[in-house]
Amino acid sequence: MKRVALSVALPLLFALLALAAIIYVTGPGWSVGGGEAGSGPQVPRAPAPPLGSLAIPVEGVTRAALVNGWRVAPSSRHGHHAIDIPAPVGTPVLAAADGRIEKLNDGESSGTAIYERSRDGGTIYVYAHLDHYAPALSEGQAVHAGQVIAAVGVSGDAEAAPPHLHFEVHRMAPGEAWWQGRGVNPYPLLKGAG
Repeated sequence: MKRVALSVALPLLFALLALAAIIYVTGPGWSVGGGEAGSGPQVPRAPAPPLGSLAIPVEGVTRAALVNGWRVAPSSRHGHHAIDIPAPVGTPVLAAADGRIEKLNDGESSGTAIYERSRDGGTIYVYAHLDHYAPALSEGQAVHAGQVIAAVGVSGDAEAAPPHLHFEVHRMAPGEAWWQGRGVNPYPLLKGAG
């Protein structure tokens, strides 16, 4: 009898521990669908930019050439919450919208990266795996859609073939810092409806 109880109790205990780990990692209000990803409680956030409202952030790339690379997984630590736009190393990277450079960062996975906050403060645009920043680009600098801000590269954990810009969009809640926010699929914001 004790063996039967133990054989039932142990798997149940492991299942509860696994559930607790998922809630700890993703937060109590995680989202796994609908083109958004992020952790933490559901809080009021800025609306996503309108479909097709962003400039293509790589010079010479057309809307028709874009491919949806967004993949959502139950944990915000997995999946791919961005669009990768292939281009040769050194191709100019353009600001997708008017805003202000919030952070110039060199991270292990993102490599050389730029975090741009929209003029209204409600969106962060992330440009990652860059080769280098535009000359004299600095934190706090205002930028305009279509302005050259960097060059495509293979920094961070980017695979060298093909080189690409990793581009993310995050909807922000009031007071959230550049590394926070809830990811939203950038593909329809760049591609547009239809």
